[in-house]
Amino acid sequence: MLLASCTAKDNATGPEALSRRSTVSPVGAAAIKVNEVESNGGTPGDWVEFFNTSAAEVDLSGFMFRDNDNTRQYVLPAGTKVPANGFLVLEEAQFGFGLGAADEARLFQPNGTTLVDSYSWTAHAALTYGRCPDGTGAWANTSISTKGAANDCSVLIKINEIESQNGVPGDWVELYNPSASSVDIGGYVFRDNAATGYVIPAGTTIPANGYFVIEEAVLPFGIGAPDEARLFRPDGTTLVDSYSWSAHAATTYGRCPDGTGGFTTTAAPTKGAVNNCASPATTIKVNEVESNLGLPGDWVEFYNTGVAAVDLGGYEFRDNDNTRQYIIPANTVIQPGGFLVLEEAQFGFGLGAGDQARLFAPGGVTLVDSYTWTAHASTTYARCPDGTGAFQTATTSTKGTANDCGAAVRINEVESSGGAPGDWVELFNAGTAAVDLSGYVLRDSDNASNYALPSGSTIAAGGYLVVDEAQFGFGLGGSDAARLFLPGGTSLVDSYTWTAHATTSYGRCPNGNGPFATTSIPTKGAANACPGQIVYSAWPGAQTISTADAGGVFGGNMSGLFYQPLAGLPTGIVWAVKNGPGTLYRLTLVNGVWTPRAARTWTNGKALRYPNNAGDVDAEGVTGVGTSIYVAAERNNAANSVSRNSILRFSVAAETGPVLVANLEWNLTSDLPATGANLGLEAITRVPDSFLVAQGFFDENKGRAYNPADYPNNGGGVFFVGVEANGNIYGYALDHSNGSYTRVSTFSSGYTGIMDITFDAELGHMWATCDNTCLGRSAVLKIDTQVASPLRGRFVPSQYFERPTSMPDLNNEGFTYGPLAECVNGMRPALWADDSETGGFALRRGLITCSRF
Repeated sequence: MLLASCTAKDNATGPEALSRRSTVSPVGAAAIKVNEVESNGGTPGDWVEFFNTSAAEVDLSGFMFRDNDNTRQYVLPAGTKVPANGFLVLEEAQFGFGLGAADEARLFQPNGTTLVDSYSWTAHAALTYGRCPDGTGAWANTSISTKGAANDCSVLIKINEIESQNGVPGDWVELYNPSASSVDIGGYVFRDNAATGYVIPAGTTIPANGYFVIEEAVLPFGIGAPDEARLFRPDGTTLVDSYSWSAHAATTYGRCPDGTGGFTTTAAPTKGAVNNCASPATTIKVNEVESNLGLPGDWVEFYNTGVAAVDLGGYEFRDNDNTRQYIIPANTVIQPGGFLVLEEAQFGFGLGAGDQARLFAPGGVTLVDSYTWTAHASTTYARCPDGTGAFQTATTSTKGTANDCGAAVRINEVESSGGAPGDWVELFNAGTAAVDLSGYVLRDSDNASNYALPSGSTIAAGGYLVVDEAQFGFGLGGSDAARLFLPGGTSLVDSYTWTAHATTSYGRCPNGNGPFATTSIPTKGAANACPGQIVYSAWPGAQTISTADAGGVFGGNMSGLFYQPLAGLPTGIVWAVKNGPGTLYRLTLVNGVWTPRAARTWTNGKALRYPNNAGDVDAEGVTGVGTSIYVAAERNNAANSVSRNSILRFSVAAETGPVLVANLEWNLTSDLPATGANLGLEAITRVPDSFLVAQGFFDENKGRAYNPADYPNNGGGVFFVGVEANGNIYGYALDHSNGSYTRVSTFSSGYTGIMDITFDAELGHMWATCDNTCLGRSAVLKIDTQVASPLRGRFVPSQYFERPTSMPDLNNEGFTYGPLAECVNGMRPALWADDSETGGFALRRGLITCSRF
């Protein structure tokens, strides 16, 4: 007891204790250095590491640790020693306070006033702050956290510049070595925003203050917008550096200055060289381009959008080849609102069908303006209006004068891969008056394929005319063209050429005058749905809905639905789950009303329990395979607000009592993003292996085509679940022998939230539905099978639909529909579950098309 009392006094922190300790003079204290700091929630919390730089053990009994606040401190216990050339780590759980983004780590002698060592910082480190080398070197961001061990002082290689939009010869990412020594990066892993990675070959080095470029040609994936560039150490999990973006840069994204600065849009790409961080402030714009033998040859026109004259003397003009350039003579002046034309005879090289026109400031580094095209224009390419508008094919060539932006008919959208009812070409009139197209000629890439538009073919101002495959009599291929000629078939009006089918369609973005892009969805005869823009079609079925239950039966909280056909019977059964209390219902159609089965204690449904026969399963989604029912649950209702995102399997083969106990659980909580307890798993469906293999489904875990043999005991398919909080869908191979799982796919439903997903095995697509959060809308997703698509093998939204017009904006959390065998006049039954049981009814029915989307 006496010893305990003395110890307590020795550890006291008041003024008297500080006075008693003031006479202590530990030997070797100067050898102790603050060596590494974690201030941003490490494992299990913040911590600070000390290093003994001497060859003798140092006793730190009674020493004091503080952050930047003198009102709180931690006194090291008696017997605390640091071995010779060894480490000591103090945990947040010990010293009792956290370390902030702007803070300090300080070690004092027992008198509380003599500072031994300290380190201060102004922001959290990406990993930790550490001395390199240990105890004696300068402080830096560490490569990896090395708590209680020698600091990893490897050079932090930086992602330095990114080209995501068709660079030369394709997309690329530039790495930079900011150190004074060569660094071996063999084995480092580069990824975009997906799990698939590219391993940098062994022996690859970056010289001191040098660069290394990863070309698109070596990557197993493309770089898109939005996307991310991430560099990992050879273990594949330790992140070295990253940068994400939401849209393509006009030039590239680059650090300014190299290696240390933040990312910005560069003035011009500088692949493998110092980033161009200049900010062009000129008013000169590329305004019109003739690339196909004008008079007397090719030419480019510039326009001054400013209010002052600009002397372009010393500026450089280039096409897409940096080896050839033309320096504009001194005293070449463009007046405000004026034009300057450079002729092929001046600059000395021709402009190609796929080329660029680029203007650089004197010195040839800072890009002022540019325009890129992939085919000759039928007239010229011109900005409309001059200097500020988007480029389009001009109605007439206007060399050295204001561009002709009058009415013109454009090819606006192309479907080349079996649209409805076949391939088609959409024409658009961007003018202010109707245009008569009688006798105009439509061709693909083959001059022998001709279709003359019939007499009376007109397009109203701002209107559309669609020509279907059944009319023009020839199909459009994966590598083809759509060309429109004036009557007689000689003068080309407009054209578009492609090398692979679009996943949706090709359309001008913006509608009518922009360059072609892959649309979000086909919009035949309507304004194009450009990338990132969603256009909703009318509900593909009857617009009238009606109630489908007896009313007042379920008491609210009805969630997921699953329709299970019964062999030999005209109508199947519907499995329905309720999220509170967790209940499974078996519904049959009785006199036109979906009714809980009366036999075998199904009248009030069956309560759902976890495998230990405990808890209350918050059942949100349901699907079935034979006599096994799979339920998606986001929590145990008995555990209040604790997330438990699980898939549970129940057998309904021989059940008799009012309770069903899960025979297997796959707890996905640790693998999914953290969500609120009421924002987790909402939906579940299963897609058979046979379909996935036939469609070339991409396994993101393996980085190649899905192979069921990789996942023994997977239950014959991949189970997909939807998360309400983010609208994402996650695919899992579930091991039915032990409850383990592997995520093989992640994709967006197209909505910020999701309530149910249903796979239609007969038509080969997946329905994703939302509740009143998204106005009751739905999306159809299909596996992208286009060979050249960067999303090949992945589920992508193909069409979006409004709810039926007579359906109120309800809290519909469940959706299912009958099989094709129940189609009548091209329609089959559909069923929705309203969690709020509006008006006393939980179920509503309607009709949905039996056609393939």
